[in-house]
Amino acid sequence: MGVGGCLVVPWRCLVVLCLRLVFLVPAGVPVRSGDATFPKAMDNVTVRQGESATLRCSVDNRVTRVAWLNRSSILYAGNDKWCLDPRVVLLTNTKTEYSIQIQDVDVYDEGPYTCSVQTDNHPKTSRVHLIVQVSPKIVEISSDISINEGGNISLTCVATGRPDPTITWRHISPKAVGFVSEDEYLEITGITREQSGEYECSASNDVAAPIIRRVKVTVNYPPYISDAKSTGVPVGQKGILQCEASAVPAAEFQWYKEDKRLVEGQKGVKVESKAFFSRLTFFNVSEQDYGNYTCMASNKLGNTNVSIILYGEESSRMLSCYSLV
Repeated sequence: MGVGGCLVVPWRCLVVLCLRLVFLVPAGVPVRSGDATFPKAMDNVTVRQGESATLRCSVDNRVTRVAWLNRSSILYAGNDKWCLDPRVVLLTNTKTEYSIQIQDVDVYDEGPYTCSVQTDNHPKTSRVHLIVQVSPKIVEISSDISINEGGNISLTCVATGRPDPTITWRHISPKAVGFVSEDEYLEITGITREQSGEYECSASNDVAAPIIRRVKVTVNYPPYISDAKSTGVPVGQKGILQCEASAVPAAEFQWYKEDKRLVEGQKGVKVESKAFFSRLTFFNVSEQDYGNYTCMASNKLGNTNVSIILYGEESSRMLSCYSLV
């Protein structure tokens, strides 16, 4: 449906019918677009949704009657308005031009419009097609997702617009290069931890700036201890053992000496754990503190551990000698 619609008054509708039959759109007369003489309407008119569209028709002094129609509905006949739509206004009615304007254009206004004139008892018509462009809009997109490493995911991004927008997916990551998909759907099979992060959906159709939305993908994986080093400390000095682990969700850490678990608050020892590392601090190292310690990192997907040695200064010198041999 477009602009138009005659006033709901019987005698005026009868006049409309007469105009259509006798003058404007007589039966058996084909619509002619771009008549070599006149009327001469504009070529296709393209406007964005919400803007105003001006439809112009060139005429001359031979014209005795003139009108604009939308499909079969009369919008204006001369200076008289025949449609109910307040957005349609008469701009120009001179000996050389007859033009109207449709304000706040919407998609239902798209379609053919006809300039019809009467001269020398012969009606002539010229047609222009109104094209309404609509900015892209993302109407559906996947929610943030959490998945275990090795699983499969499918992300969806649906957008509307005129013309139909182009949709692209991009992985927002320093290591990611270019687009990962040029479709509404992004499929990833056997996902890895390196593929976690934000994925950006962009919808563009050159009518307005691209519309961008993001989806966060969290890839869960068991702990992996990335760094742990044995340490040599003299008796009476401060000693620190530390292990680092990568995991999603973040790992929980536990420290053991032989089969005994070390806990926060134990005399002379402090256990400090953060998201990706744990530190075991000895404030005053004694002979009894030397030995083998185990750092265990765990989350809901699994656990791993590593052995770390706290040794004395003499052991440190011996290890150095061994390394030189």
